[in-house]
Amino acid sequence: MLYTASLTLLSLLASVVLTLSGFGSRPAVAHLAFAVGIVPLIFAAMSHFVPVLTRTGDPGRWIARLPPAAQLAGLCAVLAMQGLLPRWVLHLAATMDLVLAALLLNWIAGRVRATLGSPHPCWRWYGAALGCLMLALLAILFMGFWPQYWQLLRLFHLHLNTIGLVGLAALGTMPVLLPTALGKPDPEAVGWLHRRLWLVAGGALVIATGTAVIWPFAVPGAALVLVAALGLVGQWARRFGFRTLLADGVSASLLVAVAGLLLTLAAGVAHGAGLAPGQPTLLAWGAGFLLPLVTGALSQLLPVWRWPGPQIPARALMRQKLAATGRWRAGLFFMAALALVTDNESLAGVLLAIGMLLFFTGLLQAVRVSQSTR
Repeated sequence: MLYTASLTLLSLLASVVLTLSGFGSRPAVAHLAFAVGIVPLIFAAMSHFVPVLTRTGDPGRWIARLPPAAQLAGLCAVLAMQGLLPRWVLHLAATMDLVLAALLLNWIAGRVRATLGSPHPCWRWYGAALGCLMLALLAILFMGFWPQYWQLLRLFHLHLNTIGLVGLAALGTMPVLLPTALGKPDPEAVGWLHRRLWLVAGGALVIATGTAVIWPFAVPGAALVLVAALGLVGQWARRFGFRTLLADGVSASLLVAVAGLLLTLAAGVAHGAGLAPGQPTLLAWGAGFLLPLVTGALSQLLPVWRWPGPQIPARALMRQKLAATGRWRAGLFFMAALALVTDNESLAGVLLAIGMLLFFTGLLQAVRVSQSTR
């Protein structure tokens, strides 16, 4: 877990630096963050949460090998996009990721069947997220057979990854992760997960299909995801209150991540209507949604992955170091997203750099925490 998280953070940092410097092709730089960083981290998070959700014990060793294998496949894809490896390697990498996603989905289904009683509904979100990833990877493979539809398949692939895989995995995990971070239960979380899966999964498919075929068809899909996300924010506000949510670095980061998703959904609709360019919208999605999501989730999970088992003082101290600047960096990431959608890349670059510096400063302090804190 720690190995995967470390490489994820390095790939995200490298992607931000390369984007701001203008070095490297845009697809390669984007996939450095996504294929090398985010997809393996999602695999690792699923392998962590599914045993808890299904009450079936720790995952086997072979499951722990899936995230590093996904990182290797992602790195091969990045090198192929950059022209450092033959182009056919890209299709090989997509095939490898497709197999890994299928293996993980099969493992999740097996754990669900082994559950005593009813498993937590979050697992269905993970299954839908992996289904979106597999469809997105199939779109890459189909590009080789139907090059005349390359642009349509690219858009389908892009939106199934951003809204489908990441959106479903994030919105499926947040109702579990945020109450855990606050140390307060949320009895409404299970009901929300049961009711809203079809909204987000259906919305992701409609968005991906609409952007690939005719953009107005994507607008109802964006509305479905927006309704689900707003409902989650409203539920958190009723249960915990905004003051409590913003007082903790982890919960503030997760709240801002949802706000960033809402912002980029609106920006995406504006792009489809020809009112905004597409590239800043994608960058805003990374800055306003992805970065607060990843930094917030890792602030909660890294201490647990470093010291699994019962709570110890060292774990609490490590979390405290990671979450200390959570509110500030989440605000900086969101402001960077706003700057991007208003075509102010210079300001966005400064805000992103400060936000990343805050996180890595906290991370350096956190890794120095030793178990002797007991």
